[in-house]
Amino acid sequence: MSVSKFKKLATIATAAISVSVLLTACQGKKSSTSTGTKTTKHSIALITDNAAIDDHSFNEAAWTGFKAFGKKHNLKQGKGGYQYFESSSAADFTPNANEAANSGYETIFGVGYQLTGAIKSAAKKNPKKNFVIIDDVISGLKNVASVTFESNQASYLAGVAAAYTTKTNHVGYIGGVKSATLELFEAGFKQGVQAGAKALGKKIKVDDQYIGNFTSTDKAKSIAQSMYASGADIIYHAAGNAGNGIFTEAKDINKNRKESKKVWVIGVDVDQSNLGNYTSKDGKKSNFVLTSVLKGLDVAVERLAEKAYQGKFPGGKHFVYTLEGNGVSVTKGKIDSKTWTKVQNARKQILAGKIKVADSVSDLK
Repeated sequence: MSVSKFKKLATIATAAISVSVLLTACQGKKSSTSTGTKTTKHSIALITDNAAIDDHSFNEAAWTGFKAFGKKHNLKQGKGGYQYFESSSAADFTPNANEAANSGYETIFGVGYQLTGAIKSAAKKNPKKNFVIIDDVISGLKNVASVTFESNQASYLAGVAAAYTTKTNHVGYIGGVKSATLELFEAGFKQGVQAGAKALGKKIKVDDQYIGNFTSTDKAKSIAQSMYASGADIIYHAAGNAGNGIFTEAKDINKNRKESKKVWVIGVDVDQSNLGNYTSKDGKKSNFVLTSVLKGLDVAVERLAEKAYQGKFPGGKHFVYTLEGNGVSVTKGKIDSKTWTKVQNARKQILAGKIKVADSVSDLK
């Protein structure tokens, strides 16, 4: 999907559905119908991209929302409750979506824009089932809801944090597959770094490279090794499961250095600080995750599942999550207090419309 088309769709959707309504909806009250309060169980299925459910990233975040929904309604994992269908490659996407529908699951979630075609196909084949596509927009189908995130906004904040933290004035960005969705992360981060550098009166170099997939941890580790070796002391990644290779490389470097000379990683999708624990060469227990850029994926998934449970599935609608209401956000992590103040000021300016965050690298000056 082109960036221009993405912006157009997002604009239309945002006009139709305010984020404030989205983020305050579905607080757990069951709806009443003409026959009384709805208590029927509603089963949901998650179709993963080609990474595991415990990828410390996108799939894991969605699954967290599934488990919360199941606990709330006393549903168990498995048929009649909530379940995931793990994809080992793109060839599994459509068969898994159809299998979930054929197995009786009422609402089926596709995690990631790579599943757009599969979800669209399965939705057409199963018009009485509900489908959700995450990180893309499917229009023209009344049984499909779409969810996207303004990840560029949170990435901007991560860029500001990186600019104020780097000691080498050299940082990096590693993405999974180059796409309009991933450019949101890259563009926002680079713009935030630029803004921070300007405020500090210095120049900061930003390396960038894409892995070509979301699974090759070895390739991600190799790219990170090269970036760190060239002088970068902070790397932000939006690489899904492959990003684990970046954490491995950072840990390998840091355990052979004094704690004061550490290199950093900025996590994505979920709080990845647990991946950054290590012991330095001088015997200090430390952590190298500066911050993590969060998507409210667990919240989005749970709330749409709740809508479906109430018999109010918002098919045909597009939900956009932004900094407002922490639809996207950054963790405090290891950001120092002075830098955190700068990050929070930038957040306020974005929300006030004083900073317009780019959604593609070509939009950067």
